Amino acid sequence: MKRVFGVKKDKEPPPSIQDASDRINKRGETVDEKIKRLDAELARYKEQIKKTRPGPAQEAVKARAMRVLKQKRMYEGQRDMLYNQTFNLDQVAFSAEGIKDAQQTMSALKTANKELKGMMKTVKIQDIDNLQDEMMDLMDVSNEIQESLGRSYSVPEDIDEEDLMGELDALEADMGMETEGDGVPAYLQPDREHDLEAELNLPSAPTGHAAVPAGRTNAQADDELGLPAVPHASIRG
Repeated sequence: MKRVFGVKKDKEPPPSIQDASDRINKRGETVDEKIKRLDAELARYKEQIKKTRPGPAQEAVKARAMRVLKQKRMYEGQRDMLYNQTFNLDQVAFSAEGIKDAQQTMSALKTANKELKGMMKTVKIQDIDNLQDEMMDLMDVSNEIQESLGRSYSVPEDIDEEDLMGELDALEADMGMETEGDGVPAYLQPDREHDLEAELNLPSAPTGHAAVPAGRTNAQADDELGLPAVPHASIRG
């Protein structure tokens, strides 16, 4: 049966936008090459026209140059048309890429939305509020504990700061009076030796010569210690 009816051929896949754009670009490059050759030929005819004198020869060169110029204009029109087609294909490709990106974005958003809904089922706003309230209560209790532990045992609570400032001013005034004399507080000055003899008013020690009382004429001589000398007996012969 295959020999009679033949085999059904598979359809070729339609060309993509990129394939069509590449094909048009190749055609445009071919047209550009032809335009370059025509420009070179026109430049050569231009030199010939300058060198030849007016007449039939120059007219013939001008006719050939005119034909080449018409071909150049035709190729330039084709090139512009190909460039417009390429621009249109680029716009279509850009739009198609944008749609693909939008599809991927929508797919990612749907997946994220599904996962977010699943996670939101395990988290309740009421539980979060209750947890926040419990944390605030615990912080208040912790602050009260810290204040209680930081309380001083020796300092009464009913101390008036104004009274303390008054005592401090009085203490500073007393210290200022003590430092008026020598510029040094009294408690920092060295101890002075007291004159005990002046305080006790004791009599002075003897100097070696006893005072002779008034009215005593036959006073005995004193020895070197200030005592009455002992009389010596005379030795008779």
